[in-house]
Amino acid sequence: MKSNVLKKQLTLWTMLVALVSGSVAFAADSVDLSQSPEVSGTAEGSIVMPKEQSRMALDYVNQPPMIPHSVEGYQVTAKVNTCLKCHGVQSYRTTGAPRISPTHFVDSEGHVSSNVAPRRYFCQSCHVPQADAAPIIGNTFTPAPGYGK
Repeated sequence: MKSNVLKKQLTLWTMLVALVSGSVAFAADSVDLSQSPEVSGTAEGSIVMPKEQSRMALDYVNQPPMIPHSVEGYQVTAKVNTCLKCHGVQSYRTTGAPRISPTHFVDSEGHVSSNVAPRRYFCQSCHVPQADAAPIIGNTFTPAPGYGK
């Protein structure tokens, strides 16, 4: 009896993974990944990223802030993180950049470290360069009350 339930669950998970993978592959086909990070393709054309701009308002609680400057040529590898040269605990005071959040020093098990946690080290996994551009795919998202201003 349990074997049949497990087979059904496995089948459902397999179908879900296939559906999500197909959706991602379909979306990736419509985006030109060869463009530099400074130019973003949209339905209307391309958007040129400014070198620096004021910060956009957040739209919900705990939203990762967007990057208000160019990141062209920034290197983030296992050994080098260019973002931390300005936003790191030691450097933010002299650069005037916002300090990296204390949440970035908590690992997946809840332990606090003096180093950036591995899951928070690759900044552009969550933080993206901002652009005031129309969405490539339409949506009905509205900011949480009191946000987005």
